[in-house]
Amino acid sequence: MIFMSKLVNVFKRIVLGIWRLFTLTRSVVLNVLFVVFFIGFIAMLDSDVEQVIVPNKAALVLNLVGDLVEQKREVNPMDALLLEALDEKDEKPEVLLADVLTVIAKAKNDDRVQLLVLQLHGLRSAGLSKLQEVGAALIDFKNSGKKIVALGDNFSQNQYYLVSHADDIWLNPQGFMLLEGYGRYNMYFKSALEKLAINQHIFRVGTFKSAVEPFLRDDMSAKAKEANALWLNDLWQQYKEDVAKQRGFSVNNFDDSMADLLSKFTKADSSFANYALTNNWVDQLKTRAQMRSELIDRVGKNKKGDSYNHIGFKDYLAATTSIVSLDKKSTNKVAVIVAKGTILNGIQKPGTIGGDSTANLLRKARTNDKVKAVVLRVDSPGGSAFASEIIRQEVELLKAAGKPVVASMGTYAASGGYWISAPADKIIAAPSTITGSIGIFGMMMTFEDSLGKLGIYTDGVGTTDIAGFGPTQALTKGMSQLFQLRINKGYQDFISLVATSRHMTLAQVDAIAQGRVWSGKKAKVLGLVDELGNLTDAVVVAAKLAKLDTYDTLLIEKEPSSRNKFIQKLMGQVHLLANTRFGTFLGFAEHTTASELTSLGGVNAKPMTQFINQLQADFSKMNQFNDPQGIYTLCLACSAQ
Repeated sequence: MIFMSKLVNVFKRIVLGIWRLFTLTRSVVLNVLFVVFFIGFIAMLDSDVEQVIVPNKAALVLNLVGDLVEQKREVNPMDALLLEALDEKDEKPEVLLADVLTVIAKAKNDDRVQLLVLQLHGLRSAGLSKLQEVGAALIDFKNSGKKIVALGDNFSQNQYYLVSHADDIWLNPQGFMLLEGYGRYNMYFKSALEKLAINQHIFRVGTFKSAVEPFLRDDMSAKAKEANALWLNDLWQQYKEDVAKQRGFSVNNFDDSMADLLSKFTKADSSFANYALTNNWVDQLKTRAQMRSELIDRVGKNKKGDSYNHIGFKDYLAATTSIVSLDKKSTNKVAVIVAKGTILNGIQKPGTIGGDSTANLLRKARTNDKVKAVVLRVDSPGGSAFASEIIRQEVELLKAAGKPVVASMGTYAASGGYWISAPADKIIAAPSTITGSIGIFGMMMTFEDSLGKLGIYTDGVGTTDIAGFGPTQALTKGMSQLFQLRINKGYQDFISLVATSRHMTLAQVDAIAQGRVWSGKKAKVLGLVDELGNLTDAVVVAAKLAKLDTYDTLLIEKEPSSRNKFIQKLMGQVHLLANTRFGTFLGFAEHTTASELTSLGGVNAKPMTQFINQLQADFSKMNQFNDPQGIYTLCLACSAQ
C-alpha cells in the first residue's frame, strides 16, 4: 500500500509537471503570436495610413453621435482601441463640447469649407446651456457669410434647437418632428418598498428638497411640482425665444393644445412632416436622394462620385489639430479645471467628480507658479457633502494663495455643485443653468421586516446603545434623532457657507434655499450668481481679477499613464485607418439604427427597454453614493426631459 501510494504521488507529479509545461508553452506561444501580430499591425498602420486632408470647396458635416458633454468619461484605452480596430460602436458615445466649438470656429475661417451641414440624427442628450453655446458658434459661423443646411429623417427637440440655426432645413417627407416641451417625471417606489417590507429612513432639511421623494411617496409632492414647474417653464421659454428668433416667427408658434394639435395634424394629412412644414419649423420636405442631389449642386461631387464633396466632424477635427504641441510664450496662465458629474468621495475617474481627485487638480493649480487664476467649470447636480467640502477647502486655499477663482456653471451646478461654486470670487452661469437646490439629506434602508418574512432575525448583545447598528435591525428612536441632528447641522453649514461667500444673511439664504431649484437667469436676480455668460466669459473675468494683460489658458486634468498615452496615440492611427483604408462613408447615413434615434420627440421604439434602463439608472445613482457619513447634497430632479 505504501509503495502504491508513492507510485500514485510520483504519477501525479509527472502529470502536473507535464500540465505546467503545456500551460507555459501555450502562454509563450500566445504571447509571441500577439507580439508578431502587434508589430505587423503597427507596420501596416505606418505604411498604409494616409493623412486626412480637407477637400477644397467642400461641406463640413457636423455629424455628431452621442451625448454632448463638458468632459468625457474615462474609458479603458485598450477597450477603445479594440472598438476602433473592429469598427464596433461605443454603447454610450460622447461628444466633447469644446471639440464642437473648436471645429465650428476653425471652419468659419477655413476657405476650403464652403458650407456647414447639420446631420444630427445621432445627437442624444445635451443640456440647454450646451446647446446655447453651440448655437452661438453657429450664428458666428453664419456671420462670416457662409451658409448652414440642416437635414434629417427626424428631429428630436435637442437636435432641433441647433437645426433652427440653419439657413435651410430639410426633413424627409416621411419624417417625424414634434416639440413636446420640458417635463420632469420620476418613478416612485413607496408602495413597492412597503410590499417588500423594506423600511426607509429619510433625514432631510429643505421644504423643496425632493431628491428622496421617490422613496417616500407614490407621487410628486405639491411643493416639488411648484418648484419644478418654475425652472422648467423658465428653460422652455428660453428655448422657444431662441428658436423663434432664428426661425423668424412668433414665440407663440409652440405649445398647441391637444385640440389644436389634432386639428392641425388632420389638416396636414396626418403627417408629422407636413405638420412641421405648415408650422414653418422646416423649409422643405426632401427625400435622401433629393437632399444629396441638392448638396452636389452646391459643393460638387466627391472623388468617388457617389455623394457630395464633404468631410465629417471627426476627420475635420483630426485634420486641423496640430500633432506637435507648441510652447506658448506667455508665462501667465488661467487654469481651467472641469468638475463634471456626480460628486463622490475619494479618487474618481474623469466624468465623475471625486473629492480627492478634484482637490488634487486644484492643488496642482495652486502649486504651479505660472497659474495666476483658476476657472472651475462645474457641471454637476451634486452628491457627497463630505467630498464637496474637501473640494471647497481647496478653493479657499487657492484664494488664500492670491489666485482668484471663478466658478463657471454649465448645464447643472446644483446642491453639491453649488457648494463647490459658492466660495469662488465670481460665479458665472448660463441663463439656462440649473442651480441652487441648497439643501441636504441622508437616507438608509433597513430590512428587518423583509428578513423576518423569510424567518431570518438579528439579535445579540453589545456594550453600548449603538453597538451592532446595521441594516438588518430596526432603527432606534435615538439613532434616528442622532442622524436628523447631523442633517440639520449640515444644512446650517451649507447656508452659512453661502451667506458668507455671497455676502448675505442666513435668513436671506434660507428664504431662497430649502432645496429649491432655480435657473441661472433667476439665480442672478436672487444673488446666487454674479453674471450670465459662458466658459470664455469666465476666463476673461478670471484674468481681469488677476490683473493679467496677456495670458494663456491651461487645462488641468488627470494625465493618462505612459501606457495609456501610447494606446491613445495608436487609437488615432486606427481611426485614420478606418476612414481611409476601408473608406468609411461620411455623407448622409443610409441606415439609422434605433440606438441613434433614442429621442424622437418622446417616442421610443423600445418602451420596455426604456423603462428598465430608467429603473436601473435610478437605483444606480443611489447605489454609487459613498459619503462616509451618508450625507448628501444632491439634486436628483435637476434634469429636463
